[in-house]
Amino acid sequence: MDSIQKERDELIEMFGIHFELLYNLPPLGARIIGLLIIDGCKTGLTFEEIVEKMGASKSSISTNLNLLLKMEKIHYYTLCGDRKKYFKPSPFSERLKNYIKILDFEKTIIDKLINYREQTVSCAEERCNMENVKAYKIHVGEVEELLMKTIDKFKKIEINNGKNSN
Repeated sequence: MDSIQKERDELIEMFGIHFELLYNLPPLGARIIGLLIIDGCKTGLTFEEIVEKMGASKSSISTNLNLLLKMEKIHYYTLCGDRKKYFKPSPFSERLKNYIKILDFEKTIIDKLINYREQTVSCAEERCNMENVKAYKIHVGEVEELLMKTIDKFKKIEINNGKNSN
């Protein structure tokens, strides 16, 4: 195995471990995302190519592709006159939008906790907890603002790349 192939395989494995931990995905699904990032970013990979490269059963690949599609981690496109689906990783801007959803829910919880604490605070520890939560709310807002800027940058890059590939 040459060094580039070895490096490719190591990258796919690293992506796999990362996505397993980050998204709580099954190992095969996580490695499929890694494969698509490494080998599928130009034209995508067909189902058959994914089966061949992953060395897993068709049913396992199909199950994991459906999961990844449902989770919006990947997408596919078709070509006129070609019955095959070409799978690609979702654009960075789309993948990062999931973090915004998480932050929105977390902000809701934080607001409810602050409201609750303001009504029920009865000791120094609860006051300290409320101040910590208020500081955390500021932090979450800053993270959200930075994330939105990053998503906007990625969208501009993706739009520019889309124009260049046509």
